[in-house]
Amino acid sequence: MNTKVLMVCLGNICRSPLAEGILSSKIDPDRFFVDSAGTGGYHIGNRPDPRSIEVAAKYGLDISAQRCRKLQASDLDEFDLIYAMDRSNYKNIISLAQNKLQIVKVRLLLDETDELNKEVPDPYYGGVDGFEKVYQLIDIACDKIAQKLSAV
Repeated sequence: MNTKVLMVCLGNICRSPLAEGILSSKIDPDRFFVDSAGTGGYHIGNRPDPRSIEVAAKYGLDISAQRCRKLQASDLDEFDLIYAMDRSNYKNIISLAQNKLQIVKVRLLLDETDELNKEVPDPYYGGVDGFEKVYQLIDIACDKIAQKLSAV
């Protein structure tokens, strides 16, 4: 059975699609499944933000086929690990939890790194530089996650 990992941000168009694409590129698809979702339903069915697609492409990743979806309560049962991009989304995910088993699956993505600020900033209202910074932060975290998952 595959280990399932879910990446979550607010709209599922900037940070979590990048996290899905980056982690997917670092792990064995026969052993692991990675998906992403947003706690808000603002962009359901849409492709990721063009700036996320662009920065991913710069590093050889194609995330353009991804489609935005809203986080469902059932995701807390379905997935083995759930990574929130920031504290606000962490709280939104936890609010859907029905038991402690679901809560322990949820963590902040940057808890996997040495970053002092544990939140991946939302680059939506900024320029391309913000997407580059977010890519780098997520990439470091996904390296650590991939190492942990591959060791299991």
